[in-house]
Amino acid sequence: MQKVQKVVIAGGGTAGWIAAATLSSQLGSLIDITLIESADIGTVGVGEATIPTHKAFHRLIGVDEQEFMQKTQATFKLGIEFSNWGDIGESYFHAFGQIGRSTWMGDFQHLWQHANTLGWGGELQDYCFELQAAKAGKFGKDNKTNINYAFHLDASLYASFLSEFSQARGVKRIEGTIDQIEMDSETGHISKLILTNGKSVSGDLFIDCTGFKGLLINGALGVGFEDWSHWLPMNSAWAVQTESKQDIPPYTKSIARDASWQWRIPLQKRVGNGLVFCSDYISDQDALQLLTDNLEGDMLTQPRLLKFKTGKRKKTWFKNCVAIGLSSGFLEPLESTSIHLSQIAATRLVQMFPFNGMDETLQTHYNSYVDGEVNSIRDFIILHYTLNRRPEPFWQHAATMDIPDSLRHRMELYTKTSIAFQNDGDLFRVDSWNQVMLGQGAKVEGYHHMGRLVKNDNLRKAFNDLQMQIKKAVEGMPMHSDFLRQYGVLSNQ
Repeated sequence: MQKVQKVVIAGGGTAGWIAAATLSSQLGSLIDITLIESADIGTVGVGEATIPTHKAFHRLIGVDEQEFMQKTQATFKLGIEFSNWGDIGESYFHAFGQIGRSTWMGDFQHLWQHANTLGWGGELQDYCFELQAAKAGKFGKDNKTNINYAFHLDASLYASFLSEFSQARGVKRIEGTIDQIEMDSETGHISKLILTNGKSVSGDLFIDCTGFKGLLINGALGVGFEDWSHWLPMNSAWAVQTESKQDIPPYTKSIARDASWQWRIPLQKRVGNGLVFCSDYISDQDALQLLTDNLEGDMLTQPRLLKFKTGKRKKTWFKNCVAIGLSSGFLEPLESTSIHLSQIAATRLVQMFPFNGMDETLQTHYNSYVDGEVNSIRDFIILHYTLNRRPEPFWQHAATMDIPDSLRHRMELYTKTSIAFQNDGDLFRVDSWNQVMLGQGAKVEGYHHMGRLVKNDNLRKAFNDLQMQIKKAVEGMPMHSDFLRQYGVLSNQ
């Protein structure tokens, strides 16, 4: 009765091999998987930072963490340090860990707001273990330590790692470039891909991982693109690798600059750098100069210019084609969500695999999940831009631009009541919204008064005890570089 057996993945790179690894590890005995990629077609390859869902993905497909880290030059990531985003000279962390202790009545920030009215609450970041470890440059994990982390990795090496992983589980790789796409005249479905060498590859389900071009979902099926440039106007990036000159920090750096922001991503033996910018406010050459003036360490590669448009495909799954990766849309790398979006798209496809054939109800259900999560991530990224007090024209535009109603509601609710929330399907937790709202300078007018139900002395002791526990735990941790050596993923050379 199975109508869909042959899956063809068009394009390799990180997205293609994530799709192959997910499908082969979970459904490998039920389906036939072929991936087509060309060595002549380069990949974007700037997505070198991830979020904590990466660990869950690896557990799902059966990846050994140490082997993965060795083969991809990976390091640990506890969050992102944002500098100059609220205003020039300011900085804050968006860390991955839990902040304080929450109750069913309300989250920790309400207790913290109450403590501040009493004069001793301190900073919200004082109550996050991962944040304090990141600031100290430390990392450690064992069976007793509950630490929330992600990775920095070499995206090209990661694609190679997953390629080896997938082919060991039966995925067939074909080297070639897609020349033509044949369609079924009755259904309008894709029937086969014709390569430049004349070889044809037929399939029942096609996964488009061909990057920004979207050769299948856009080129063949004509699914349009929803442009979000009016909310996220960054449209260009320079990327370059530099030598590592210092200890490896366990976090990503994001530094806001004029009409741009710079990333620094520390790997084991090099640093990934880039400048994301809006070409409406700064030229390509001026942006390159701004990046090179602010590099730490000698360049190992020549800077590479990337052009993009933020937004998403109007339908991610249409007829017998599912777009995964850049072909489905693009959100700039500010919160390191690109690799996650490929992983979650692939795992949802496993959950909703169309064994009995293409069904519009199933496709609508899949697309609604994708839209909900991507829209929420979009709002989270816009928050960084709209909540700023910088004087330059670009940043003033960002501070005054129209924003989605969904984000406006979140911001108004937070400033009036200190309530942050996570809907079903939202990627970012309450702790994330708290850190970015406050880090960007949101002024809170009110909060839940549950703190008044606790005696002041008891509340203060609980806060002090939590700070001491975090301080003691951080003091007992090794430096990040030392732990990488202990863990067997970083050589002593």
